[in-house]
Amino acid sequence: AAMRHLPYFCRGEVVKGFGRGSRELGIPTANFSEQVVESFPSDISTGIYYGWACVGNGDVHKMVLSIGWNPFYKNTKKSVETHIIHTFKEDFYGEILSIVIVGYIRPEKNFDSLEALISAIQEDIEEAKRQLDLPEHLKLKEDNFFHLPEGKIVNNH
Repeated sequence: AAMRHLPYFCRGEVVKGFGRGSRELGIPTANFSEQVVESFPSDISTGIYYGWACVGNGDVHKMVLSIGWNPFYKNTKKSVETHIIHTFKEDFYGEILSIVIVGYIRPEKNFDSLEALISAIQEDIEEAKRQLDLPEHLKLKEDNFFHLPEGKIVNNH
């Protein structure tokens, strides 16, 4: 079920998450609101994905995305967290994040330590970079989905 829904296009507001990505992992993630998370296909597999992301009307960047329960942190609510492979000068809570999920890397799993989790995420990032350089994935970077009409208020679409 991981690939059946792909590519998956999604847009929504960035909300404050648990604050762990930046603080504990050094890997900041953008979190979608619960409404956006609930709008995902219910049978989409949890795990780690890769694709393209764009904040507001900004540039399109490579990203890695986690869908699931974060077993390491024992979350009770499913979350969708996007790590954009780019360094932003400031955070962008309240901005509209547009993503296209292109492919699947691996299932969710628990880790014995924070170090093991961080190293797995670093490997996921490298894998995402490799995959997204392939021509069939690169072309989605130019998708019209990423061009928000100027001044249009986007509400969950």
